Amino acid sequence: MDQALNPSIISGRRRKTVMVLAAALATLCAAAWGINRVVSPSVDADSLLIAQVRTGNIANTINASGIVIPVHEELVSSPIQTHVAKVHAKLGQQVKAGELLLELDNRTIVLAIDGLREQVAQQENRILALTLEMDQKRKQLLSSIELLELDLQATRVKLGRYQTLRKAGGVSAEDLLTAELNVQRNEIQLRQQHEQIEDSKRVTSSGIEGARLQKNILQKQLQQQQELLAQTQVRAPFAGMLTWLLADEGASLATGQLVAKVSELSNYKVEASLSDFHARSLNAGQPVRVEQGNVRLDGVVQTILPEIQNGSVKLLVTLDQPNHAMLRNKLRVEVNIVTEQKKNTLLADYGPAFNGRGPQDIFVVRDGVARKTTLNIGASDGKAVEILSGVRAGDRLIISDTSRYKDRDSIRVAQ
Repeated sequence: MDQALNPSIISGRRRKTVMVLAAALATLCAAAWGINRVVSPSVDADSLLIAQVRTGNIANTINASGIVIPVHEELVSSPIQTHVAKVHAKLGQQVKAGELLLELDNRTIVLAIDGLREQVAQQENRILALTLEMDQKRKQLLSSIELLELDLQATRVKLGRYQTLRKAGGVSAEDLLTAELNVQRNEIQLRQQHEQIEDSKRVTSSGIEGARLQKNILQKQLQQQQELLAQTQVRAPFAGMLTWLLADEGASLATGQLVAKVSELSNYKVEASLSDFHARSLNAGQPVRVEQGNVRLDGVVQTILPEIQNGSVKLLVTLDQPNHAMLRNKLRVEVNIVTEQKKNTLLADYGPAFNGRGPQDIFVVRDGVARKTTLNIGASDGKAVEILSGVRAGDRLIISDTSRYKDRDSIRVAQ
């Protein structure tokens, strides 16, 4: 018959069973830990960029590259075909208004001025000669008129006497008719002399007026040449910086060729360039943020240039502080054009993990594990992004490049 086992034996067996189960459980945990190490790699938190989701305001911006240019810039060109005679200034020099920059060869203009002055003098002499001629003719005609008036007076007296004698039969009818005709002849001659004075005056006055007109034309040409002569002394149109200069003495110049450029020093704007992909989003008057280093200047879009070159559109930006100390000619700056603004929305710092708008897979860190989560990304200003859905305020996101973990659903973040 069976006998009851010793309690010590039963207890020993139980201890062995527990030990075996404990060893099996430990082996299972170790295997799970090893598999987890392989399947879910660990990343040092210090090697990641982690941003915390917060509530705030954001402006959606379009990024563009910009260059600072003067608001006021004037180009000085050669007035004639000539060459550079002497250079008085240096490129990059600050100049005063009216300061002499270049001297151009002016010999052809000086010869032209001398010739025009001679022609003006000739017309003045012609006017004087015609005036004297007109006065002389007038005096001659007036003398003839005085003699004719005496003749007319004498013939009228004779006619009166013949008329009286005819009544008494003292003269023939033929003599009376002759006396009457002599009076009429003298009257006609006198009238012709008066008309000749007027005709001579009109003819001579016409000649004088033509000479005066020609003189005025020559004087205008002379004035134009004198202005060209003054322009051969190339001077600064206003106080500023000489940003371009043809400094080669003896260099040949065509009419209208650029010889100097003067730019204002204390008044600037920005010329921005960006892809024509954004052309439909641009409008005059949009707010603009111009940044260079840690300095940010506000402005607005002044003009959108209509021409598109090489897939780029250009626009001009006026600044609220056009005389800021940071600004200088040809300085390259970053331009952010604000297309919309949002308030009290979820934000996170911008990083390589974000790629434009729309749904994106971003790792959200909770309890030491970063799990891939689909977030809906909205506006961006280049420094922060708007998160429309997928997280809540206080969540932490990995915003650094996580492309090497794109096939993982989670990664452990070691603190």
